[in-house]
Amino acid sequence: MPQAINKVELRNLQIEDYKELKTSMVEAYSELEEAYWQEEQIERLLELFPEGQLVILVDGKVVGSALSLIVDNRKASATHTYEKITGNYTFSTHDPFGDVLYGIDVFIHPDYRGLRLGRRLYDARKEICEKLNLQSIIFAGRIPRYAEYSKELTPKQYIEKVRAKEIHDPVLSFQLSNDFHVIKVMKNYLEGDVSSQEYAVLLEWNNIYYEKDQKLINTNKSVIRLGLIQWQMRPLNNLEALFEQAEFFIDAVSGYTSDFAMFPELFIAPLMADYNHLSEADAIRELARYTDPIRKKFQEFAISYNINIITGSMPLLENGNLYNVGFLCKRDGTSEMYSKIHITPNEVFYWGMKGGSQIKTFDTDCGKIGIMICYDVEFPELSRLMADEGMNILFVPFLTDTQNGYTRVRNCAQARAIENECYVAIAGCVGNLPKVNNMDIQFAQAAVFTPSDFAFPTNGIKAEATPNTEMTLIVDVDVDLLKELHEHGSVRIMKDRRKDLYQIRKLKS
Repeated sequence: MPQAINKVELRNLQIEDYKELKTSMVEAYSELEEAYWQEEQIERLLELFPEGQLVILVDGKVVGSALSLIVDNRKASATHTYEKITGNYTFSTHDPFGDVLYGIDVFIHPDYRGLRLGRRLYDARKEICEKLNLQSIIFAGRIPRYAEYSKELTPKQYIEKVRAKEIHDPVLSFQLSNDFHVIKVMKNYLEGDVSSQEYAVLLEWNNIYYEKDQKLINTNKSVIRLGLIQWQMRPLNNLEALFEQAEFFIDAVSGYTSDFAMFPELFIAPLMADYNHLSEADAIRELARYTDPIRKKFQEFAISYNINIITGSMPLLENGNLYNVGFLCKRDGTSEMYSKIHITPNEVFYWGMKGGSQIKTFDTDCGKIGIMICYDVEFPELSRLMADEGMNILFVPFLTDTQNGYTRVRNCAQARAIENECYVAIAGCVGNLPKVNNMDIQFAQAAVFTPSDFAFPTNGIKAEATPNTEMTLIVDVDVDLLKELHEHGSVRIMKDRRKDLYQIRKLKS
């Protein structure tokens, strides 16, 4: 390695680089005979796919390169030889409509190894793959130390020992450290590669941003805006008064182009004031008569304000059973119901409520979401099942009377964000409601929680409202950060679960 380096540059290959490219390639593949590209081959490669050809320069000298084609995934994943995948070195296999970036070569001059220049080339390849919306990077890597172990180890055993760091292979060890995974082992890949015994390991890096069918409109957003409504309990004369107050908040959060508006659990409780002379159980059953009209009105609001509305929750009387349910009213006019699975002792004692029986996620124009009502967030199994279905945002409308209850909801919600690598948004009711039995005091602080890693706030709190004050909380969350976390986080909780020891599954759908 040179004693002093003044400048390192990464750029696209140009035909004027050929002489230096050849020199570095000959040095890099000194154990292989005549292992360099002819100038006319490089010219052809630059004609077909100039943006896929990279070089790295140190003080103006080409010391490394990464060369690529675009091919169809079926061809790249099938067993093949180097000669076949390159079209007998003519690059006729390049397909501009393919879905895989196939690496045909990468090398660093031996005098410049140890500077992590190869990593720069691979990072640049990954950028190309993402920008071109290609499914993955695939290539066949040599295993140049296999000849030393071929009498005692099969290729599969050799790979396992490299993966376990019992053997260091200069090519395979590097690829595995760069998030590539092994697809298969191929025999007779590169003729004359004695050190690899002509074996090659087919490796793949998956583009987590790949979209199979790119659309110009109605695409899933990366940054999603949440509008959380911290609702103050207040006397309401009738249903129209509730609609008027709700519309005010929907108008406000949609005015900030929010994608979601979320109301708290049982925020419609003031309507029970007219039934305060009845028992708590009878009063809430009277309240259930408003549930269907509210659903229909919120569907109208979702359409007219172009926003997805999570209606908090309200009682539903069905076949003589009382449930705590809410609705996801989408801006396309459709709606879906969710129900509280776990009922608190208070809800059972005073109201005779029963728990719902369906654990589900919801597809929206902003991706897959989950919704759990209050007490449900204290049961980690539910959100884990939702996370396994691809949930990125968990919404938790809640209702708590004391700070003790709120602390349980808050801390459990924050834990769910970390363990499921997702965002969790909570919103509750505040204030007092003196003329409604069993609903007299409320405590809440709306918030959005995040996983705990470098891309997120260090305390895992994206934003939070002022406690016990009526207000809205407008928060942007970036789901692409979650994709990065799933694949490249400091810890990868969802990937690192020991499914060989334990599993969580639904007993009914």
